[in-house]
Amino acid sequence: MKNIRSSNNSGFLKKFFIKLCRKLGFEIIDQNTFEVATIEKKINDELSQIGKSSINLPLGKVNITRPVKALDIIIRTCASVNMLTQNKSRLFEKEKIEYTLRTIRSLLYSTKANPQLNKIKINFRVIDHNSSQENLKKIDLIFKNFKTKYNLINLDVHKFKNEIEKINERGQEVSANQISNMANINQSLIEAKSCEDLIYFVEDDYLHQRNSISEMIFTFERISSQLNKEIIICPTDYPYLYAKADLTQNFLGENSHWRKVDETLCTFLTSRKIIEKHWDRYLSMCKKEHAPFEKPLHEIYKEEICISPIPSLAIHFTNINSIFGLSPNVDWKQIWDENNL
Repeated sequence: MKNIRSSNNSGFLKKFFIKLCRKLGFEIIDQNTFEVATIEKKINDELSQIGKSSINLPLGKVNITRPVKALDIIIRTCASVNMLTQNKSRLFEKEKIEYTLRTIRSLLYSTKANPQLNKIKINFRVIDHNSSQENLKKIDLIFKNFKTKYNLINLDVHKFKNEIEKINERGQEVSANQISNMANINQSLIEAKSCEDLIYFVEDDYLHQRNSISEMIFTFERISSQLNKEIIICPTDYPYLYAKADLTQNFLGENSHWRKVDETLCTFLTSRKIIEKHWDRYLSMCKKEHAPFEKPLHEIYKEEICISPIPSLAIHFTNINSIFGLSPNVDWKQIWDENNL
């Protein structure tokens, strides 16, 4: 009887101690059972809570002071142009619409892969230039199959054409494809002005891992809260990042390592605050073809923190030999196949 009473007292004290720790904001880790007693989860479970806390063991807990309220995903599509500036074929050598469709599928899968994403508002916008009605119907069918609403904007290039300098920074005539690309970026920036919080600008040849969107949201909250400033996220670990030996700064996200980068292409996630702060620089990409094209972005990264993941969360499906293409140490074929249906 004495042993039973002693055991009951021990159990009561344990429960009381756990409740007290919860109240005080502490976590209790049982290293014998790999349990976090205060939240009743295993160490390898998802411990973080969107909008509240980011927990990574053994580094502990980061209270989220910069919660994400909403995410607008703006996809720029043009199924009629295979490659913007190259004549080479893409990996798997399919028609451009196939990459567009798999890009959209991968994003939809990723937004639905983690139930915690239901806590924020996610909106899709597609800005399309010159895709056939047949291809637009294919895009529409994907969204219907995922029971997801989206807003389709048919790009009017003539609306922006007179604002674009006809000779680029290299002294060459700007191509018709590049003019439409610049107009599409301009329209996406206009759309961003009406977005509530985060904006993810996506080109239509980036296939995403299932955890891409949740990892970016968790990481944005964690690092922005730690640094007390807005950040920019590039989802891709480009090959060219390994072509030079620049010093960098490392960060820990939810399940990925991240490094500070000073160059990206035009697929990136950031906040409306960053877009508004650097509006003229972003807009300059739509007025003049720089050398390189993304030079205004690189100038922004001298003042703001931009990070990319290791390994990659999204794969740029371009030519296999391109330094802007296939990320290292990722199963490209698996990502391609799992976004077929």
